[in-house]
Amino acid sequence: MSKNCLNVFERDDCLKKLANEPVDLLVIGGGITGAGIALDAASRGIKVAMVEKADFSSGTSSRSTKLIHGGLRYLKQLEFSVVKETGKERAIAYRNAPYLVHPEKLILPIQKKGSLGWYSTSFALWVYDFLAGVSKRDRKKMISKSEMLKLLPQFKSNELIGAGLYSEYRSDDSRLTIEIIKKAVSFGALAFNYLEGLDFIYQDKLVSGIVAKDHIRKQELEISAKCVVNAAGPWVDEIRKTNASIGKKRLVLSKGVHLVINKDKLHLSHAVYFEAKDKRMIFAIPREGKIYFGTTDTVYSGNINTPKTSKKDALYLLECMNDAFEGINLKLSDVVSSWAGLRPLIHEEGKSSSEISRKDEIFISSNGLFSIAGGKLTAYRSMAKRVVDLVNKKRNLSNKKCQTSSIILSKSKVDINNIKTIKNQLFKDYKISKNDLEYLWTRYGMESKKILDKKHVNPNPKIALVINEFDYCLEQESVWSLLDFFRLRNARVYFYPESISGLIAPIAEHAKQKLQWTEEKKQKEIDALNVFLKEAITFE
Repeated sequence: MSKNCLNVFERDDCLKKLANEPVDLLVIGGGITGAGIALDAASRGIKVAMVEKADFSSGTSSRSTKLIHGGLRYLKQLEFSVVKETGKERAIAYRNAPYLVHPEKLILPIQKKGSLGWYSTSFALWVYDFLAGVSKRDRKKMISKSEMLKLLPQFKSNELIGAGLYSEYRSDDSRLTIEIIKKAVSFGALAFNYLEGLDFIYQDKLVSGIVAKDHIRKQELEISAKCVVNAAGPWVDEIRKTNASIGKKRLVLSKGVHLVINKDKLHLSHAVYFEAKDKRMIFAIPREGKIYFGTTDTVYSGNINTPKTSKKDALYLLECMNDAFEGINLKLSDVVSSWAGLRPLIHEEGKSSSEISRKDEIFISSNGLFSIAGGKLTAYRSMAKRVVDLVNKKRNLSNKKCQTSSIILSKSKVDINNIKTIKNQLFKDYKISKNDLEYLWTRYGMESKKILDKKHVNPNPKIALVINEFDYCLEQESVWSLLDFFRLRNARVYFYPESISGLIAPIAEHAKQKLQWTEEKKQKEIDALNVFLKEAITFE
């Protein structure tokens, strides 16, 4: 029986295989773009490996607005092709992972002094629905001021005319990424986190692999490949510099910030996409007893590895919310968590970061390195298809066509129309709270049963459930640290930060036993998690 490279206890054997057997395609970058490429290639029968220097999705792919959306604002920039493509892709994402991609109605307020007019908004939403191929039942609806205030009673009404109501999809970006990676592995791909490419290997002046460092075992290995694709997001240019292939086209990084507050600070039962005083569009989205809102769009030139939410960023977003909603008076002390992410955009002379196209582009260096930059989370699948199609054209790795539009991410198919029945059955079978069931379902889908079926190793049922979840992630999702577990596998640091204090000690002790940590290593893991939690609410 073949080993699972995402099982931490089988990783070493899989790494030996990678070092000893050349692959057809090596992907650098374990975000959603790299994951999509790995799945597309593996499902076509290509022998593929993917390496990520940190944890999967630890960069941009865990720091988005967590929407699978068509990009309504791109209509303003007349980017009809982007809207059409992402509209199509969000429908595919929902069909293939309904436990991770959830329909979300968004309210788009129209105000007297705003840049959105009633008729222009109605027309724009009609075009949006048309381009995105939205089903009849989910198409836009224009609602009156009174109708909108029934849905959003705290929204300031003095300048309000009415609103548009339209459909998007909410997801968990890091969960979506890991599920794509798991599916790629099920097709034979090898995928490793904490495996960093240090340098390229060349044969006849063409890239033929990389020298990589395994940060888990602190050792180096060489990986041979017929073709290498650089899909490292904000780090794309860093890798191109290593390859001496930066060229005229380069990235500009834009920082986007989101803040999280408790739901008792604002009674928001519907997601809203409103225009701030400076004409920037802001999302405010309820999720799991919290509300998160953003985003900013500012050129970033700091450390790529550690983008942070500044005090200026936080105050700006709080001001936007306070201006839009009656009597909430949000302050920095109300923020329970935050995240800052970097958008890797392709530089366009004379344009601000908010004006730059979100279209992706593929570069091929003279020494054979393929690099992809730009693009949107929603379009990951179509971006991957373009990359693998081009690689096949240039390297002739497979004659099979893309299959990912019909690949279901879960191990067992979930009928969109039957989700409620499935969840009710799980609730009856396992007798857990509806909150716990919803938490598991929206992260693991049908795989929740594997977590629930595990034996309890702690007398406290709440702690036992999280230990079982941690063990599942050890065996199926290559989790190596407390922070990766609480941030990238289940997003507790963002949406359940208050729960973590009671979980740190038992989970850390369990991890110590499982991963053979020293007491010093265990304490470092606890400290790293606590530092992250503090930084998420500390703004300088």
